Amino acid sequence: MNLLQQTLEKIAGLDQEITAMARERVDNLIKPAKSLGKLEHLAVQLAGITRNLKPDFNQKAVIVMAGDHGVYVEGVTNNPQEVTAAQTLNFAKGLTGVCVIGQVSGAKVVPVDIGINVEMPADAGIILRKVKNGTDNMAIGPAMTREEAIKAIEVGIDIANEQIEKGVNLLGTGEMGIGNTTPSTAILSVLLHCDPLGITGRGAGLGKGGIEHKAEVIRRAIHLNQPNPDDVIDILAKVGGLEIGGMAGVMLGAAANRIPVVIDGFISTIAAIIAVGLEPKAKDYMIASHASQEPGAKRASEFLGIEPMLLMDMCLGEGSGAALAFPIIDAACSMLKNMPTFAEAGMEI
Repeated sequence: MNLLQQTLEKIAGLDQEITAMARERVDNLIKPAKSLGKLEHLAVQLAGITRNLKPDFNQKAVIVMAGDHGVYVEGVTNNPQEVTAAQTLNFAKGLTGVCVIGQVSGAKVVPVDIGINVEMPADAGIILRKVKNGTDNMAIGPAMTREEAIKAIEVGIDIANEQIEKGVNLLGTGEMGIGNTTPSTAILSVLLHCDPLGITGRGAGLGKGGIEHKAEVIRRAIHLNQPNPDDVIDILAKVGGLEIGGMAGVMLGAAANRIPVVIDGFISTIAAIIAVGLEPKAKDYMIASHASQEPGAKRASEFLGIEPMLLMDMCLGEGSGAALAFPIIDAACSMLKNMPTFAEAGMEI
């Protein structure tokens, strides 16, 4: 809890002076006013985050948190749980979707075992920071203790700090965990005070009972555990996931170090909601990459209050959307760095 509290206390908002200067510069670049749309807003945000009118992100990383879920035994998905461990090994080999997308912008992928239910090899290129071997079944009790939830967040903070110390200056968040749309939807259902059925989707594959069964499992878990909607750590502990907590920690660690963090799709957005629930100013450092196809994704983005940049009909997870958004961030930086103002170009308007 000390690391979490220290991190929250370090988070400050955007540098308002630099933000104003960046806005003035963008408004005077050699182009019609506001003609580059959202790219202009992104550039101003990046300047305010970094306190630099010409930010540059030459070391990018997507941190992929991997964990299993006890609720898997309720038949919420038809995918083997063993896929979590197998795919985490593939991250280290550079074979997955996020890996090949990340190659385009030179982003490295950093896989972290925060809660896989088997022991991973020590020499496989995976960071081993297991809080426990998967969450407990939230349909019969809390997914984890409050202490474990805090530990998961602190693991994320630690990993973010470690990567930043190595020179990483742009982070993305990703996850791997068979069944993890179930706790994500449960968290959102609690926060929206709504029945889960309308926001429950297929995830990576439905179990035999379909959407209705998955929603009923979520409904039962919420009724049994009674998570406090005003306490995001309580929600995370009772109906959440270790990788969700880990991603929230990465986001808080990024904000504390004034590093932008790109959030992926549905599950990453739920983690962002947890992070912002702990410190609202953390939202200033977040960039939403894409609008996931999961039914709850739009509601989650609206609740968070950040509009995704891309509409690509994606729902892979892994941080794939974050990796895809990195070149857009580079483009915003190039605009600030390489495009002159009318005055610099010797043009009168």
